[in-house]
Amino acid sequence: MKYTLSVLVENHPGVLSRVAGLFSRRGFNIDSLAVGVTEDPAISRMTIVVNGDDYIVEQVTKQLNKLIDVIKIKKLNPKEAVERELALIKVNANSQTRSDIIQITEIFRANIVDVSKETLTIEISGDEDKIEALIELLKQYGIREVVRTGLIAIERGNKVITKSKSEEDE
Repeated sequence: MKYTLSVLVENHPGVLSRVAGLFSRRGFNIDSLAVGVTEDPAISRMTIVVNGDDYIVEQVTKQLNKLIDVIKIKKLNPKEAVERELALIKVNANSQTRSDIIQITEIFRANIVDVSKETLTIEISGDEDKIEALIELLKQYGIREVVRTGLIAIERGNKVITKSKSEEDE
């Protein structure tokens, strides 16, 4: 089963390396990792997706809590969070296939962000299933390259994950 962890960390050099090293030393695989600064420039948020059972996630959480730079960890419930990923897909597009590819792109509410004589680059955001479905449809035209951000997530409604404990936290 996949679990999404939202981890607040101090925003300074070496933190990502320590977190990744912890996973590596323990033999835990990271399925997806996205990191960015939060509304507070001193804090970054890591969205980490791990595959495993409750025991593995519990162990990962305990180990992360031991790292000095980790401020807070929250396991996100997919039903109570908005989860998205961004992908850029470069696909072969000649004069015969270009209009079909554009039509598929529009159906998925994706955007064409670059055009050349031989290729189209498509930007899509959404859940993993939506992105995978578009990739599957585009394979017949010849995908040259795919770049994905990894999952990012935020809790729905008034819930927030902040440095300090508050009534919206949890």
